[in-house]
Amino acid sequence: MSTPDLSNLIQRAERVLAQLEAWLPPAPPETDWNAYAFRWRKQGSRGWLDSVHNIAAIQPDNLHHIERQKEALERNTLHFLAGKPANNVLMTGARGTGKSSLVKAMLCSLADKGLRLIEVDRDDMADLGDIIDLISNRPERFIIFCDDLSFEDGEPGYKVLKSVLDGSVASPGDNVLIYATSNRRHLIPEYMSENLQAKPHSDGEIHPGEAVEEKISLSERFGLWLSFYPFSQDKYLDIVNHWLQQAGCTPEQIEESRTEALQWALHRGSRSGRVARQFARDWAARYV
Repeated sequence: MSTPDLSNLIQRAERVLAQLEAWLPPAPPETDWNAYAFRWRKQGSRGWLDSVHNIAAIQPDNLHHIERQKEALERNTLHFLAGKPANNVLMTGARGTGKSSLVKAMLCSLADKGLRLIEVDRDDMADLGDIIDLISNRPERFIIFCDDLSFEDGEPGYKVLKSVLDGSVASPGDNVLIYATSNRRHLIPEYMSENLQAKPHSDGEIHPGEAVEEKISLSERFGLWLSFYPFSQDKYLDIVNHWLQQAGCTPEQIEESRTEALQWALHRGSRSGRVARQFARDWAARYV
């Protein structure tokens, strides 16, 4: 091949490579390990830890009427930070009662002791192995947090989570725990037909009771269960009062807000801590 032909071939190859590079996703950024919180991001098949610098500041003292749950989670987290045995945690129950806020409060109060938080979407739970590999040799102690966790039948993240929690020959390491919140105690739908063990099933399942055991087995791999319950009217109003005080309302203004606070909860169909804070924001914006 002559020199001009070789030169033309190289130029054509360079143009093809340039076009291919334009279609390829950019390389993931380097992880900023100075951050306290991270999100697992995906682009195509690539995943990386994206640092979060604007962290939702929630102090444990701002979470009321969940003292038992707060004490249990703080004790477990402190044991984890001290290198003592600690459990993965599943928090279930009524919406808006402080489950995810409690995890964020642990980060705010214990970040200076080496605690770090990695938020992972439910759809990315199949990447848990990759995430653990990234942090396995880090000196910090990581909570992998999934909010509103639930699975449908056959989702790949279900079996990966089971394996990471308790079941794989490879240990996830002593610097990782998993904290999850869910409105489902067993994290996956259960059906009445699964309990009808004495009746034949058209789908061919010979031992339907074993299908139930399979679904329950995931939640049982969390060592610590914390249940959250709907608030009574008095507890709801007490939380409203707390947030109004934080917003600078006077005792007289707080007393005046009572009827409207109850109407707000009635319209929302919930007396939760989230609803209480949303009302307090609205009231304070109008009257303070």
